[in-house]
Amino acid sequence: VQLVESGGGLVQAGGSLRLSCAASGRTFSINAMGWYRQAPGKQRELVAIMFSSGGSTNYADSVKGRFTISRDNAKNTMYLQMNSVKPEDTAVYYCVADQILRELVRYWGQGTQVTVSS
Repeated sequence: VQLVESGGGLVQAGGSLRLSCAASGRTFSINAMGWYRQAPGKQRELVAIMFSSGGSTNYADSVKGRFTISRDNAKNTMYLQMNSVKPEDTAVYYCVADQILRELVRYWGQGTQVTVSS
């Protein structure tokens, strides 16, 4: 599975940005897709995740009510709509996909930089 993120960039605080993650390759049996982020000097953290079965979602408390994860299965693309962004949302955002075959394998994208100016 290959994951390619796009949509990052510079945005002012209070603005919006939409990240995309296009999946290709052997995308069958993907159990979940999500977004992580890593700010300078901080650990990588989960932002949001969506499970293929039922479409349930989980969000980090810091982004609840502001970010929305969604998926277009026909396009094998996942999105992260970021609204009311804050300077603390500045980070490299990574797309992940969990595939279950004999075991769970997690794939990572290369990351896309999001910078929020105050």
